[in-house]
Amino acid sequence: MNSRFSRGFTLIELLVVIAIIGILSSVVLASLNSARKKGRDARRISDVKQLQLALELYYDAHQSFPTAATAFPAVASSSVLVSERYISALPQDPTTLANYSYAALDADGATACGTVPCPGYVIGADIEGGESAVPQGDVDTNPIGAIDCSDSGATARFCVTP
Repeated sequence: MNSRFSRGFTLIELLVVIAIIGILSSVVLASLNSARKKGRDARRISDVKQLQLALELYYDAHQSFPTAATAFPAVASSSVLVSERYISALPQDPTTLANYSYAALDADGATACGTVPCPGYVIGADIEGGESAVPQGDVDTNPIGAIDCSDSGATARFCVTP
């Protein structure tokens, strides 16, 4: 046997190994994206629950929910929920960094409330995982105070009311 050909790997062997590594890495990245999506959805649901708690605390003190203009103003730090320390900061969607949808509702539970007292509200967040990722107990009425709470398409909407 010629010693000249017995050392090292052939080009074909190296290409096969590189191809296998490429296939394995693409499978891992695909599953990682799914886990990231689930993580963002879990954060959205947690944020909505946190906002819901802050709104309930506000209601206990004022016998009214804040209007959309005072609860979610353009400058988040001027929110009554933040300034009165019901929540440390307004949570934002992890993908878009926008505020979650909020509407104060009149007594009928469907019309947006512009002046206090506002006896109801709706908070909404887009869920990337689709309808199957939306937890039980969300509101699916459409629209509620100009917020679309329907679960349709690839993106579902998680909405809560008091």
